[in-house]
Amino acid sequence: MHLFTCLMETKNVAEYLDEKQIWISAITELELFGKKGLNKSEIEEVKHLIDNCIIADINAEIKQITKDLLQSSSVKLPDAIIAATSIYLDLPLFTSDTGFKNISGLNLVLLEF
Repeated sequence: MHLFTCLMETKNVAEYLDEKQIWISAITELELFGKKGLNKSEIEEVKHLIDNCIIADINAEIKQITKDLLQSSSVKLPDAIIAATSIYLDLPLFTSDTGFKNISGLNLVLLEF
C-alpha cells in the first residue's frame, strides 16, 4: 500500500499518471491486502485504488519471463512476477524498491521519497 499511497501524494508522479490507465500485477493486488492489521478505512482505500486499476493476471508469457528473471537475477519470486508483468506489458514499473534496479530489460522509474 505504501507505493500507491506515495504515488498519490507525490505531485509529479500523480500528474504523470493522471488520465492514464494504471496496470498492476495480480501479485501487487495481493500484496496491497497482505499488510496485517489494516482497518476498515484502509481496506476501503485499497479497494478504491484497485478499482481504478487494471489487474494483470499471470499468463504463460509472464510465467516464462518470471522463470528467466529468477535464473538471471537475485530477486524474490513476488518481485520477479511484478517485474515480468511490467516487461510483458511493456510498461514502466514505478516503485521505490531499489531491489528492482538489477533486473535487465525492465523500464524502471525509481521513486525517491
